[in-house]
Amino acid sequence: MNDGAQALLWDASFPSLRLKGGGSRQFLHGQTSAAIQQAPDHQLIRSCWLTATGRVQALLEVRLDPEGADVLVLCGDAEAVLTGFDRVIFPADRVKITQSGQRRRLQRLCPAHQPPQWDQEVLWLEGTSLPSDWESLNLANPDQLEHWRLNLGLPFSKQELNGDTNPLELGLGDWVSLDKGCYLGQETIAKLASRDGVKQKLRCWTVQPSEALATSPAIGDTLLHNGDRAGTITSAVQEGSSWRGLALIRRGALQQPSLELSTGSQALSLHEPPAFQECGTAQTS
Repeated sequence: MNDGAQALLWDASFPSLRLKGGGSRQFLHGQTSAAIQQAPDHQLIRSCWLTATGRVQALLEVRLDPEGADVLVLCGDAEAVLTGFDRVIFPADRVKITQSGQRRRLQRLCPAHQPPQWDQEVLWLEGTSLPSDWESLNLANPDQLEHWRLNLGLPFSKQELNGDTNPLELGLGDWVSLDKGCYLGQETIAKLASRDGVKQKLRCWTVQPSEALATSPAIGDTLLHNGDRAGTITSAVQEGSSWRGLALIRRGALQQPSLELSTGSQALSLHEPPAFQECGTAQTS
């Protein structure tokens, strides 16, 4: 996607939850990966809901207010998030949680070479009228959305968020705080980060038009280096006569400029996604 993406708008509704009570902030701080305890009211907070072993179950956006918090489930099973939260709420937590229906969310689609600035480019819409500076944006169609996602390397599909991947593998470092103390999945994430123990990472790949394809790349295809397994395609889309997508690449092959499809001899060029963020710094936006 070229710079014309500045004129595009992602307009969709997502399931949301409502937490009410004086303990909402502390509860979310302990159940998700972001530093929420000291965050200001009404700031957009990106956070992961992890398993006890650090696997990503859902991607969340959170906004705090004096009465509690709203949680938008950007990716993942909202029912599972509700059930998981409700299971660990105790009376002493001073929290009540309910479903609050679908929330309309807008996002400006930035150019592919610029990682999203979530605090500036995401709007939770109240009512039906768009702000004046959003009205001129053209609505992105599903193909444009997918091209934007793949060009940036955003792991928003079920193939990347499959219950077996962790935030460090997916480049969600700016969705995770390593400094806030205990939370669900924290022990595993801290060990992986401190020991540089990630075994695979997400990468963008392309096959140029000049490289004739005997077999089209497909989700689940194995990638090889010198005949050895080096990664797996997680997303793939055709752009004219070329292809691009995302793949989880094994640690030993991360420095390779290209890998081969196991279904043919075609070479896929690799590069680090523009949106990929390593863990290690607290979230600032």
